[in-house]
Amino acid sequence: MPANKKLLLLPGDGIGPEVMREVRRVIDWMAHRRAISFDLAEDLVGGASIDVRGTPISDSTLASARDADAVLFGAVGGPKWDSLDFDKRPEIGILALRRELGLFANLRPALVLEPLVEASTLKPEVVRGLDLMIVRESTGGIYFGEPRGIDSLPDGQKRGINTEVYTTGEIERVGRIAFELASRRRKRLCSVEKANVMESGLLWRQTIAALGAREFPGIALSHMYADNCAMQLVRNPRQFDVIVTSNLFGDLLSDLASMLTGSLGMLPSATIGAVDASGKRPALYEPIHGSAPDIAGKGIANPMAEILSFAMLLRWSFGLEDDAALIERAATRVLASGLRTPDVMAPGCARVGTAVMGEAVVRELDKLAA
Repeated sequence: MPANKKLLLLPGDGIGPEVMREVRRVIDWMAHRRAISFDLAEDLVGGASIDVRGTPISDSTLASARDADAVLFGAVGGPKWDSLDFDKRPEIGILALRRELGLFANLRPALVLEPLVEASTLKPEVVRGLDLMIVRESTGGIYFGEPRGIDSLPDGQKRGINTEVYTTGEIERVGRIAFELASRRRKRLCSVEKANVMESGLLWRQTIAALGAREFPGIALSHMYADNCAMQLVRNPRQFDVIVTSNLFGDLLSDLASMLTGSLGMLPSATIGAVDASGKRPALYEPIHGSAPDIAGKGIANPMAEILSFAMLLRWSFGLEDDAALIERAATRVLASGLRTPDVMAPGCARVGTAVMGEAVVRELDKLAA
């Protein structure tokens, strides 16, 4: 891989900088041991950007993100900024990145690693071997639809408005990515909506069905209502391979699925856009967990989700499958050795902090590369 691949790091707020610091260890290791380097840049986003620049994300940061080959994101938000107007809050930073980069498909894996089977709140026989992918549409739906806002009514009440809106094209482009993912996995795709009570859900179901029949006849397509899907994820999660769904339902179901694995601190994600004329696909990678302000600065955050997000980045954006797999194996071996951060602590294991966990991953990388 050429050394001039541009990688933008946006650590953000809360535990974001702490877990990003451990990824920098892995990046340094790759430069020293694998002769793989990047044109690295780091910038502000979220509350950190508000404090310095007065905005959740600056035009210059957006320009850097557009210029980068991939963006690795930490987390944003915290009580410090809760009193700000909605359009000034830290979370606007990530929404702006998705919109400006055209990142319409959020890929959220839920994979139960064998060392963490007991960390799940479900029975081991239910979650052992779980490996599913949720594809969430991320630039449309109720989070972006118009009209929206809070109105004052003549009788003195207030009314909050959000609108669920999808077009055929928006559904097709995220559906196509989900079908393509399924074709490389176990060739099963479940499309999730509420076609029984929502017109947007009915259009979603009709569009996904037509796309599958037209372009992906070899994929076994099923449809499920979102409430039933939530129940089925708890009852029998291994029935699923790939799930594709809207922005709102994807937000809810992916967090539910993540807890099947034991901890939000373990799970990466990718949000990708369309391939442009030059062959470049814009992409942003981030852990599913939030900024966790309650533990920020204590050195106990789990860095694994950020490290595994970097592994996804290597695979999806840079085509470095062997290096991505190496990092994933190293992470699994660290967990198997009994080292655990508090979120995945288990009897008989050694409780460690963020830095020790990151250092242990690098040590395992050394052993695997020897």
